[in-house]
Parts: sequence; structure tokens; C-alpha cells
Amino acid sequence: MQEDQKPAAAPRVSFVSLGCPKALVDSERIVTRLRAEGYELARRHEGADVVVVNTCGFLDSAKAESLEAIGAALAENGKVIVTGCMGAEPEAITERFPGVLAVTGPQQYESVVDAVHRAVAPAHDPFLDLVPEQGVKLTPRHYAYLKISEGCDNSCSFCIIPHLRGPLVSRPAAEVLREAEKLTRAGVKELLVISQDTSAYGRDLRYAESMFGDRAVRARFLDLVRELGEFGAWVRLHYVYPYPHVDEAIALMAEGKILPYLDIPFQHAAPDVLKAMKRPANEEKTLARIKDWRAACPDLTLRSTFIVGFPGETEEDFETLLQWLDEAEINRAGAFKYEPVAGAPANDLGLASVPDEVKESRWKRFMEKQQQVSARLMKRKIGKRLQVIIDAPGGGPSGALAKGRTKADAPEIDGAAFVECRRPLRAGDIVSIKVERADAYDVFGVSA
Repeated sequence: MQEDQKPAAAPRVSFVSLGCPKALVDSERIVTRLRAEGYELARRHEGADVVVVNTCGFLDSAKAESLEAIGAALAENGKVIVTGCMGAEPEAITERFPGVLAVTGPQQYESVVDAVHRAVAPAHDPFLDLVPEQGVKLTPRHYAYLKISEGCDNSCSFCIIPHLRGPLVSRPAAEVLREAEKLTRAGVKELLVISQDTSAYGRDLRYAESMFGDRAVRARFLDLVRELGEFGAWVRLHYVYPYPHVDEAIALMAEGKILPYLDIPFQHAAPDVLKAMKRPANEEKTLARIKDWRAACPDLTLRSTFIVGFPGETEEDFETLLQWLDEAEINRAGAFKYEPVAGAPANDLGLASVPDEVKESRWKRFMEKQQQVSARLMKRKIGKRLQVIIDAPGGGPSGALAKGRTKADAPEIDGAAFVECRRPLRAGDIVSIKVERADAYDVFGVSA
């Protein structure tokens, strides 16, 4: 081939993905499309042909981080496309950064790709630009997030997600299952099921059936979860709103079909605060359900998030929350100091705001209480045999500890398992360990 006949270098896109795992899945879809069209991913903004910033707009602190990322991208590159939750209110971006090339809202994949096309045309070469069937993943190879729906129909007073991402839109069951099948065939060993409201899945579709292989599968939470459990991978449920039918999934956990793990954002325990939040407000009934769940599935791990310092929260309310934590024995819990979000109904409730120093104090007290609860529960794991999926290699002649997670631990947000092993362990290996010691969050054990 003569010099002037050489194909043009593939255009390069630098990508920033901020926010929650749901936004990460959006990023994966955009990247998959761009890679299929011949674009390359750049590790740095400098030298890339264009930068895409996928923003988070849930809290003011998240908006600040997103704006900082946009500013940095403009400074380092100059050609920036903005998408994600902050894109639902583009003027907040264009007023501060008039030089951005385009602003698109969440889930507007085609608009993002069109904006990239306008910034730098694709140079597709079908012999070189091969995209795996399961798409491009931004997570390690052995686990993947599986988004089953978009949007949310709830009206929690502290939240603007329905405004940013719209109402519930579920994917047909067969579409979700085909993606799960491709992922597991490609070597994914853990499927993390996510959405804004996982247990509401299918309600907007009236639980319609769709054909997967030779059978019809309903777009219903329990039906979908049962089918996912047949792929042989760990199936972990996130963002599960505690509707009554969630009780039915516990039996699948007890049978080993899916992981005995529920991520439920309880948010608080004091009835008055829950009512102001427009959340289920019967904490005694919730405690009874948790007790029943653990009776049916003793290995169940509960993860949750809570908000301290919500408008109107009294010291008595906060003490109720601490007492509830002790009784519920939530295995993994995080807390956020309440931030007023522009456009959230909580701003207009007429409730007294909690001073920042009180929020800080309550947050510290919450975390201290939760650490005590967690340490108590973790101590019970000593001497037990647990399965661990390896995230970081180790073992063998090096003597280094491999790092992984038990069935009780989701990536990035929960604890870790540190494993001693005579043979080398690679990322994605699943091994059995005997727990020798534990701290408030992590376990340490030996694998044969």
C-alpha cells in the first residue's frame, strides 16, 4: 500500500462517567456504539479528538463534581460533549460553559453519538474494529451491571430522579435475558441487577410476556429474577423498593438460585420522617418482615442507605433510627447528610431545616453505630467457610493476599475478602475460604 493510501487513524474519544452504576451502564452503551463505529477510547483528554462527560445531577455536591469535570475537560482538550442527568437542565451547563459542543439528557444515546459524529467523523474499518457480542464493558471482565428498566414512578420528596430520568420504562424480559446470556457466555460470573426501582420492574408493561428461546417469560420481577438464576452466575439485586412481592424472592435466595443479598434504600426509620419523605412509614412492620426474611434465609445480607438531617428530623427521630439499626441488624449501611436539591418537593414542606453542625454530628453517630452493628455481625463469620469471587490476583509463590468479595459484598460499596492461597488466584476465580479473622467490614481467610 502506498503512503497516501494508508487508512486514516481511528478518531479517539476520552470518556468520563460520573454517578451511579445506572449511569455507568448508559456510558457502556454509548461506548459500545462508538467502538462499533471505529472510534478508539483515549485514556487522557489531552490528544483525544473529543471528550464525552456523563454527568450526575442528583445532589448539589454531585453537580459540583460534574461541573468540575466539564471544566477540566475543556481546559485539557477544548472539545467537550456533555450528557447524563445534568443534561436534563442544559442551561445550567451552557451558562457556565458556553463552549461545550453539545448537551444531551440521560438515556439519549443517539443524540450523544450524533454529537460525536459532528465533532469528529468515524473512520470505520470492519476488519479492525471488532466489538464483542456482549458490548464494551467499563467494569472488570468477571462482573457486569444489568439494567432492567429506566426511570421511576415514585414521588419521594427528596428526589428529582423522575424529573431527570422520566417515568418507569421496563425492558422486555426476553431482551434482558438475551443480554444476560451474552454476558455469561463471555465469562461474566456476577450479574448486578440495577434500575431506579428494581422491584417495580414490568409494571408499566402490564407484565407482558416476551419469547426467550422456546418459552414465554413475563416482565415480572420474580419471573425475571428466577430466569436470571438459571445462567449459573451470581445474581445480585440492587435498588429494591420493599414492595410486598419482594418477600417471594427470599425463597429463591434460600434455594441458592440468586445471591442472598438485598439492597433496599430504607432511608430512615422514624415514622414522621418517613412520611415527610413519602416513604413506607411502618417501621415495626418492616422489622417483622426482616425477621421473616432471615428466618427463611439465614444467610441473607441486607444493604441499605439512610439520610440524616432531613428537614424536621428531631433528636428523638434520630434516636429512633439508631435503635432501629440495632434491631434490624443491617449488614451494610451508608448514610448521607441531607442536601436540599433544587426542584425537590422537600424544599416546600415547611419543615425546619437541620443545622449543618447537627447533620455532621448525627452522621458521625450513625456511622459509629453502624460500625458496631457490622463488627458484631462480621464476628459471627469467623470459622465459617465462604465462597469468594476474586477481584485482584494474589496467592502462589508471591505470597501476596488476593482480594475478593463474599456473596455478602457488592463491588465498590461493600467490604472485601483477603485470601491467602498456595496457588495463584486470578480475577474472576471463585474459591472457598475458611474465615480466620474479621474486622468491622472485611474478612481474612485461607483457601486450600
